[in-house]
Amino acid sequence: MKGSKPYLVVIAIQAIYAAMFLLSKAAFDHGMNNFIFTFYRQALATLFLIPFALFFEWKHALPLPFRTFCKIFFLSLCGITLSLDVYGVGLIYTSATLAAATTNCLPAITFFLALLLRRERLKVKTIPGIAKLIGILACLGGAAILAFYKGPHFKFLSHRPLLGNHKSQQHQGHNALSASGTWIKGCFLILLSNTFWGLWLVLQAFVIKSYPSKLIFTTLQCFLSSIQSLVIALAIERDIEQWKLGWNVRLLAVVYCGVMVTGVGFYLQTWVIEKKGPVFLAMSMPLALIITIISSAIVLGEIISLGSILGGLVMVLGLYSVLWGKSREQILKVSLDLEQSSE
Repeated sequence: MKGSKPYLVVIAIQAIYAAMFLLSKAAFDHGMNNFIFTFYRQALATLFLIPFALFFEWKHALPLPFRTFCKIFFLSLCGITLSLDVYGVGLIYTSATLAAATTNCLPAITFFLALLLRRERLKVKTIPGIAKLIGILACLGGAAILAFYKGPHFKFLSHRPLLGNHKSQQHQGHNALSASGTWIKGCFLILLSNTFWGLWLVLQAFVIKSYPSKLIFTTLQCFLSSIQSLVIALAIERDIEQWKLGWNVRLLAVVYCGVMVTGVGFYLQTWVIEKKGPVFLAMSMPLALIITIISSAIVLGEIISLGSILGGLVMVLGLYSVLWGKSREQILKVSLDLEQSSE
């Protein structure tokens, strides 16, 4: 049982993210403003994390220089506030399945950004380098399939969906949206959101060196993001009715994303990375797509297109190609270091 624990935990992590895609989509379909949703989510995540940050790290935390604070502010704006706001708009235009599928290109996007910022190297004359290049191209190809190819549609269940809103934008005018290019726009907005997220992952490596208190670092980012998202939400939506949360799917989505995704999900991911490494966690990402495809048919009554399935599969192949190339490079590096140390 002890040896299987990391596998159970990564399944739980991907189930948490799959539920996030579903609940966010359901909340938006029921009329919730995505900018207000981002503020509530980040504010609740901040309140959830503050007690843990104060209890575990406050006494041993290093002083926070103003320059580092500015860097954390920029990280929050780029990787959390803009990423979530853009993601919300893209999700309104598309589907939970597409949102889950595009997360599989995150490792490829992150690697490409790290390459541009000279945090990674690509040796195209080696097999691992070729594998990583193929993975990046596969993710781009998968994104193109998701955006431009629909194909036949599959409705797996005919019953009334649990959280679906039949008057939602997606179900009411899917063909009109496709004709006007809104679906394509939504696809690229979600990819842009993943790009912000990938940039956030890369730039964190620079900032965490100067401020290694990870829990305070995360809490501060959530706090700054809640302020940023509040300013954006107030500028866009001033109808007081839109800010009210009742006992409905809107409140459920906010509480779930704030507590389970940011709070519990963060801890579980940290635990898995410590036990099995980041590659092990990244390789479990396609599970979220599988869970989302099945759940979205039951919970939201989504009609899955062949293009979404094919695009998701191509992205998964690209993900594994990048991860395989990265792991092979690490193995070769370790073996080379051992040879040099034995000489």
